[in-house]
Amino acid sequence: MTKTGKVLTAIGGLIVLLLAATVIFVMTFDWNRLKPTINDKVSAELQRPFAIRGNLGVDWSRQGDEPGWRGWVPWPHIYAEDLVLGNPPDLVSDKTDNKDNPPATDFPAGEMVTLKRIDASIAPLALLAQRVWIPRIWLTQPDAKLLRLANGNNNWTFNLANSPVQGEAPPSAWSVNIDDIVFDRGEISLSDATLKAELHAVIDPLGKPLPFAEVTGKRNEKKDKPVTDKAQSNTPDYVFGWKIDGKYQGQPLSGSGKIGGMLSMSDASVPFPLQADVRSGSTRVAVVGTLTDPGNLAGLDLQLKFSGTSLDNLYPLIGVLLPATPPYNTDGRLIASLKQTGGAVYHYQNFNGKIGDSDINGSLTYTASQPRPKLTGKMSSEKLRFTDLAPLIGADSNQEKANRGERNRQPANKVLPTDKFDTKSWGVMDADVTYAAKRIERDKSLPLSNLSTHVALNEGELLLDPLRFGMAGGNLNATLRLNGNKDPMTGKVDLHARRLQLKELLPQVKAMRNSLGQLNGDASFTATGNSVAALLATSNGNLRLLLNQGLISRSLMELLGLNVGNYLVAKLFGDDEVKINCAVADVQLRNGLATPRLFVIDTENAIINITGNINFATERLDLSIDPESKGLRILTLRSPLYVKGTFKQPDAGVKAGPLIARGAVAAVLGVALTPAAALLALISPSEADGNQCTPFLQKIKQKK
Repeated sequence: MTKTGKVLTAIGGLIVLLLAATVIFVMTFDWNRLKPTINDKVSAELQRPFAIRGNLGVDWSRQGDEPGWRGWVPWPHIYAEDLVLGNPPDLVSDKTDNKDNPPATDFPAGEMVTLKRIDASIAPLALLAQRVWIPRIWLTQPDAKLLRLANGNNNWTFNLANSPVQGEAPPSAWSVNIDDIVFDRGEISLSDATLKAELHAVIDPLGKPLPFAEVTGKRNEKKDKPVTDKAQSNTPDYVFGWKIDGKYQGQPLSGSGKIGGMLSMSDASVPFPLQADVRSGSTRVAVVGTLTDPGNLAGLDLQLKFSGTSLDNLYPLIGVLLPATPPYNTDGRLIASLKQTGGAVYHYQNFNGKIGDSDINGSLTYTASQPRPKLTGKMSSEKLRFTDLAPLIGADSNQEKANRGERNRQPANKVLPTDKFDTKSWGVMDADVTYAAKRIERDKSLPLSNLSTHVALNEGELLLDPLRFGMAGGNLNATLRLNGNKDPMTGKVDLHARRLQLKELLPQVKAMRNSLGQLNGDASFTATGNSVAALLATSNGNLRLLLNQGLISRSLMELLGLNVGNYLVAKLFGDDEVKINCAVADVQLRNGLATPRLFVIDTENAIINITGNINFATERLDLSIDPESKGLRILTLRSPLYVKGTFKQPDAGVKAGPLIARGAVAAVLGVALTPAAALLALISPSEADGNQCTPFLQKIKQKK
């Protein structure tokens, strides 16, 4: 052998010897010697304590599924036992030193994450291409304890010591690929003073993956196969099941569901499957669908069902202000974009459900904007049960409260609703929502046929414009303004009733079925108060009514439940039905006291004038009814009548004293020039000739 050959052989042998020595060293090296260095490096980088307290080692083994000669290359299998990641030092300090804001739960030794063991294999040949390929990471009994204090400090936000400024660091030539992350049983605890939450969750593998389509229930009707559209086919399987219990916003909370694998959670391009069924108090929320970029919680696409005893109970859970309602349930699609510049946007699309006995459907959008979030959208109902609206106007009956197990709040001696509006919550959200009900159902045949309204809530001020009812063949249009920023609340109402047909207004009265009469009216008043009773007790404004071609009878009073009216009709007209040519009223409201400037009923036999007042503040009546015969019939009683007492227990009788002088009513009407002119405006030109009130009011107007 030449000298050169000997040198090359020696060098080759030396290289082989060095490689063998290196392999022997790596395979026999006690990796636990590196634990102090690794612990210090990781702790410094994460700026919080980190430690591998158990064994650290590397095993070498061949991968049997590698083809050809690659299957002979041993892979390093790295494992570490008893790993601990602590809380940030400032958070631990806050927990121990801040006596004014102690944590709800004290985590031992300030530990955030504990892990019994971690295993991972690295493909050695991939390192030659500057690629770290880890086919799978195994986690054994991971346990995370998440904490957020009332000042906003939390332990899941990491401030890396050597994190580069965005845009300044050059891209790394190395890449990291992890194919899968699995664990046996994990636990997560959350103590959040901001959300008033104390929650504990347990996550377990399902045993085998569960296809997304099987959970969503969407199948191909023709072939009875799962839907294979793009969204479905790209969604990974459910891998883990979970259970949760504890408190959220101070309310008990429990639930269970399924989620996808850990790898799909870290991949922003893959939708992450989620299924949940959660209960909090009387509220139940069920969702199934996907999350977008779950690591950053960028978006949602879920089929959402929720139900409960009242929609206002949802506010602590979802932060959306909704009104008090009877029991409800609804089902729709929730699509959310959570990383919008102006705030997260939630679309609850094409939902259907019920509130009480009323159906509800539509689409709503909730924008978490500043300074207040906003709710917009459209809703409608095929059928609206009128009593389902009662809680919205403070008219919830005592019986309905008893059915829900609530305490009776309406005083026994009061008729007007005293339930208070919850105006304190109006300022937390703005709203712009339209609602329409095609058909209205109500007990005792109240002739409301439909409803439409536009609700606007802006900086604590509520506006319903218009608030429109179809009623008795006519319509009832109103504009309602309520200012919840003031305590007590201030309100303004403008109301217009047009062409309400008497035969439809009182369908239970047989004699009215052939009536051609109708009712028109206007009302406008302002008020202050936090309930219907309080608003009426402070009202200021005017009320004008005009009734054309009606009827009065004792049977009508009985049907309407007006015992006092029954008495008055008997005293004035006996038992016969008496036709009304015209009835007009012009009433002034001052601090809850309603005083008629003109209140006259023109019948076929007499003209009846009503004077006095109605006090809404005290719920008392003090009215005088003065009849004057038209001369062709002697009235049963020529003396004036009175109605006194409370709304709850009114009393009627005959005034003591001399008989009324003839022409007294006519004298009263002679000073009613201005009210008569105003009431004529309620008669449209198209119906003036056929309206019995036209000549009657013109006659009053002409008197000097």
